[in-house]
Amino acid sequence: MGPGTTYASAGVDVEAGDLAVEMMKDALKATHNGSVIGGVGGFAGLYDVSALLKYSQPLLATSTDGVGTKVAIAQALDKHDTIGFDLVGMVVDDIVVVGAEPLFMTDYIACGKVVPERIADIVRGIALGCQAAGTALVGGETAEHPGLLGVDEYDVAGAATGVVEASALLGPERVREGDVVIAMASSGIHSNGYSLVRRVINDAGWSLDREVTDLGRTLGEELLEPTRIYTADCLDVMRHLNGDPVSGTAGAVTTASGEPALHGFSHVTGGGLAANLARVLPQGLMATVDRETWSLPAVFSLVGQLGRVPLEDLERTLNLGVGMVAVVDPAAADEALNRLNARGLTSWVAGTVGRVTDEARNAGSDFMQGAKGVDGGAVLLTGNYAAA
Repeated sequence: MGPGTTYASAGVDVEAGDLAVEMMKDALKATHNGSVIGGVGGFAGLYDVSALLKYSQPLLATSTDGVGTKVAIAQALDKHDTIGFDLVGMVVDDIVVVGAEPLFMTDYIACGKVVPERIADIVRGIALGCQAAGTALVGGETAEHPGLLGVDEYDVAGAATGVVEASALLGPERVREGDVVIAMASSGIHSNGYSLVRRVINDAGWSLDREVTDLGRTLGEELLEPTRIYTADCLDVMRHLNGDPVSGTAGAVTTASGEPALHGFSHVTGGGLAANLARVLPQGLMATVDRETWSLPAVFSLVGQLGRVPLEDLERTLNLGVGMVAVVDPAAADEALNRLNARGLTSWVAGTVGRVTDEARNAGSDFMQGAKGVDGGAVLLTGNYAAA
């Protein structure tokens, strides 16, 4: 009779998992601040929330997400040190939309085989993203799923929790007719729409190591460009314009109504600009966004032309150069633009908010009202994208 079945022979290497944890410890610790209790490896991550005693009515905000099939690009290129950064952006930038500051995050990695160096690279990327967002990485889980995932396959997910003072909460109820829509540039495709992108390049027979003149680098390098993380920029401009009720600082702009000047953010993810912007507008109001205020970055033009993808499909799948949007009082538009651009984040006025009109409702695919289960406002896209 041969040797009995062991966990290792079933495909799970506990020692490799332990080594991966050792290799990522320093990266995790680099995200920790004075509020993190304990070290790495506990059953639960602990975070001291005594600072919330300074709040009058602290609201906790939470979000969870992944990076979709962008992981297939990382796996094909055997480059895993940026996909974790993408993960953080997808999670924390949803939290900041309501005006919340992300406090801590956890991650989950499922893989067919634990390769310690690969797992450590993924987590190092997560840690770098957390540092960029000012968020502590307090724990996570790596699960080996032999027989379910291939030895080189994995998927990643994460969740984060943040806090916002109730009186500072952002949302549709703050948006007013006449508000200005400010667009913030994306770094590339970010982490949505890769099923479309991968299909286009596969059908065209393009390899990831193909040098693309319009991109100035290989196709694979472009597709792995990390998602821009907007959290620090959004919190900065929000506190500058609106003040901070927790610290007692006043806002830099006084509006005619006396209300805070920054009314909302929209994170442009799956569904594109119109669908996500409509989610943060109230019923009866419509943002008119002028395509002529920016030109499509080369990678989006490439996907559209290579796959003969209809513009409507591109606009409802990819961010097309806009990764985050702010909706502000017109009196604060210049101040917001100056603040964001001074931080190195290219931003511009892309449109305004007004009443929904019958003419807009008849604009076909250029008009969108209500999206992702939110029966909110509307968005009308006008004009043509500027020449590059």
